[in-house]
Amino acid sequence: SPSTGPVIDQTTVLSLLSTLAILLVASLASVRFLPATSSARTRVLFTWHAFDALVHFLLEGSFLYNCFAVSVPISRADRLSATLDAASGANGAAGYWIVSPPGVSFLGRDDRLYGPAYGANPMARLWQEYAKADHRWGGADLTVVSLELLTVFIGGPLAVWVCCLLAREGDVATKGGRKRLGGRASFWISLLATGELYGGFMTFAPEWLSGNSMLDGSNWMYLWLYLVFFNMLWVVFPFWGLVEAYGSIAAA
Repeated sequence: SPSTGPVIDQTTVLSLLSTLAILLVASLASVRFLPATSSARTRVLFTWHAFDALVHFLLEGSFLYNCFAVSVPISRADRLSATLDAASGANGAAGYWIVSPPGVSFLGRDDRLYGPAYGANPMARLWQEYAKADHRWGGADLTVVSLELLTVFIGGPLAVWVCCLLAREGDVATKGGRKRLGGRASFWISLLATGELYGGFMTFAPEWLSGNSMLDGSNWMYLWLYLVFFNMLWVVFPFWGLVEAYGSIAAA
């Protein structure tokens, strides 16, 4: 049943601290690899893309690992019973975490269930924490896994490439003496930002169209911290990156 209040335990604290640690590493990387004369805009863009890459590789990469490598056996009768319970709103019923439609099995295996919900490693625990707000991240949701494959193996490397270009090209002076982003950095920032925004829409559009059946916004932490704040980061910064990239290209 939906939660009535957040449960803040050791896993909660460590999960949030891991995100802060990634942000700290990204900030230190901007100090290490950007010239001291870099503009605040370039420094923020570098820090964001470094943070973006680390989140994709470390956090979302661990989600994929737990989806493909962590599983438990389940009988067909238990799968059918748990699917019916989950469809009525009791996600994780009978100890199982069902996120696929009836008759559909991840990797075509109807005798096993995959996902972080069945793991005991630290990163599985992190995703079990986030799955309290978005139940799809406890199992191997087909839409989420498909998007994360693109995010980890294409979005992550692209974010690293943007950081390399920002460090290499730096700020470019326009004819009027104002600074703009380099042309190549602007192009790849635009491409990655468009992908991030599209991915965010495709992550949540199925929920909006189905009455948010897999989301739990019953308390402030799950709604405003997990669902709104963390996901809006991948709306605000990519959109801002698009605006800055367009301005630099137009000023070239």
